[in-house]
Amino acid sequence: MKEADAMMRIRRGDPFRELMNLQEEINRLFREVFRTRPEEEVAGGWTPAVDIYENTEGMELLFDLPGINKDEIQVSVEKNVLTVSGERRLEHEDRPESYHRVERPYGRFSRSFTLSPNMDIENISAEYRDGVLRIVIPKKPEAKPRQVEIKVR
Repeated sequence: MKEADAMMRIRRGDPFRELMNLQEEINRLFREVFRTRPEEEVAGGWTPAVDIYENTEGMELLFDLPGINKDEIQVSVEKNVLTVSGERRLEHEDRPESYHRVERPYGRFSRSFTLSPNMDIENISAEYRDGVLRIVIPKKPEAKPRQVEIKVR
């Protein structure tokens, strides 16, 4: 193969995924080295991906949580901070010597987001389907855009 042909190869995939994997590995190493509390000593540990959208009605958060039972996920709000936490358990933990690779992240996770004061935290809804947690946070009525009537005098 010519050198020019080798340079023209198209690489498919998400180039940022490798950076995210590197970041997760660095975070894991820091947790192991600087671990100070016993509750932090959990196997694995990972950060689920989340997409956050905002429109005139409110915000929507979509978390990728495949392979996790709904009962293993907690959603809470305290002082305008939304926290999603839970745990993905390693399958067949009793036979780790038979593994050739363990690439799927497992262990405890927690993500927290500070919400704007114009969000209606009393009416947050959450739904879990097909491994995706969808959280909808409506805006308070006074925070939604509205039309102002122009009066003629």
